[in-house]
Amino acid sequence: MNYPLVRLLTLLLLPALALAQPVVNVGSKRFTESYILAEIISRTLERTGEARVVHHQGLGNTAIVFAALRSGSIDVYPEYTGTLALEVLGLDRVPGLGDLNRELARHGLAAGVPLGFGNSYALAMLESRAAALGITRLSDLGAHPQLRIALSQEFLQRKDGWPALQRAYRLPPGGAGGLDHGLAYEALAAGTIDVMDVYATDAKIERYRLRVLRDDRGFFPAYDAVILYRADLPARHPRSWQALQGLAGRIRPEQMIRLNAAAELSAVPFARIADDFLAGRHAEGAPASRHERREFLSALFGEDFWRLTFQHLGLVFVSLALGVAAGVPLGIGASRMPRARAWILGGAGVLQTVPALALLAFLIAALDRIGTLPAIIALFLYSLLPIVRNTETGLAGVPRALKDSATALGIGEGTRLRLIELPLAARTILAGIKTAAVINVGTATIAAFIGAGGYGERIVAGLAVNDPVLLLAGAVPAAVMALGVQWGFDALDRLLVSPALSHTGGRPG
Repeated sequence: MNYPLVRLLTLLLLPALALAQPVVNVGSKRFTESYILAEIISRTLERTGEARVVHHQGLGNTAIVFAALRSGSIDVYPEYTGTLALEVLGLDRVPGLGDLNRELARHGLAAGVPLGFGNSYALAMLESRAAALGITRLSDLGAHPQLRIALSQEFLQRKDGWPALQRAYRLPPGGAGGLDHGLAYEALAAGTIDVMDVYATDAKIERYRLRVLRDDRGFFPAYDAVILYRADLPARHPRSWQALQGLAGRIRPEQMIRLNAAAELSAVPFARIADDFLAGRHAEGAPASRHERREFLSALFGEDFWRLTFQHLGLVFVSLALGVAAGVPLGIGASRMPRARAWILGGAGVLQTVPALALLAFLIAALDRIGTLPAIIALFLYSLLPIVRNTETGLAGVPRALKDSATALGIGEGTRLRLIELPLAARTILAGIKTAAVINVGTATIAAFIGAGGYGERIVAGLAVNDPVLLLAGAVPAAVMALGVQWGFDALDRLLVSPALSHTGGRPG
């Protein structure tokens, strides 16, 4: 038997075998604890070997992650009973798991495996500021309308969030702005804001010496951590489900605080925290000072570097190929049909003005899924304007005399376009494609908010734990890739476009 040949065939078949293996998709929201719990779930599932596990990190707020679960884009994610009952299901109280599951069954979902701790919402102030004003309870806030309150965007919108809290405590209307949770601690410490929302298991409460205001009217319900999953998961992956049940009651409240501290104060990667927890080791160590944070180069070239690079390249160039396939014909149409020109260029321009997150949210709702497909469609739509505009501009710049000469020689319009006009406009068209590619490299970082991967994963995670090194580890390679794409297109221009064409027709744009 030819063993080297067998080994070679095995290596070649490994990717196909991996793709053929069943997949369990795990989701997480965009805050530290959700990342950690999702990693614990993922590592627990991986250990069974029953299915390939993919963790879609930091998908966004509750509405997005729940929609992803209901549509089947993910199979499981960590959730809290209070959020499920009040925010997701719209109940007026938090019932037991049995009643919750009767409601969830209508969506093909179920909740189970109580993890052993709860994590309630609360409002907090710097201890010194609260003491100076004599504030200890939430009801005390009503006497201080001058306080600057900054809350996470989700808490501002939740049914069990700020609007309902205002009504329960008769607080003045308005008066609260939005601020990402990962950045609010720094703003509070700097004195930029006075009040923020916190989670009971936040590791930074003690470090920043905050006073958690007492919920003296019992507004916040119980938020017990559970696993929310598609109802068919136990039947599809029985060994995986059995492994997940082993997590029941394993995480104590003080232990969850230490796990959060490991990520937020000691810059331990989420995956390592999960591995150490499951192995019974302590990942948290001592809280790190600012100069002890993770090294930039180790974060930049971490084990996820190539995966994120290929994901980012895929998002950029697949969407760019679609943009070229649609944008060049549309540009040709705009140059050939004066009446349609305003509609074509106007439509492409309007698409460019739609905020990226709003467009992604719309596409998630329209496609009923998260991940790569809505991200590619969004990037494709953003790439249209420079390609369409430059194609139309390049063709409009072809001298009329050349067109008339071709017509006089009996050359048909299609042949004239292919052999004369497009080559003369090539430099301008290629400039538009280059612009679209560079724009897509930057915009693709937003795709991580819906689980499409790429360098944005690091940026989202860095925001969650307020880690500037992790933020830079996502932003720097994206910037380098944008420069590389620009230089690559410049080289392509010199290679494919004759220098004489730059003086014969077509205006670079």
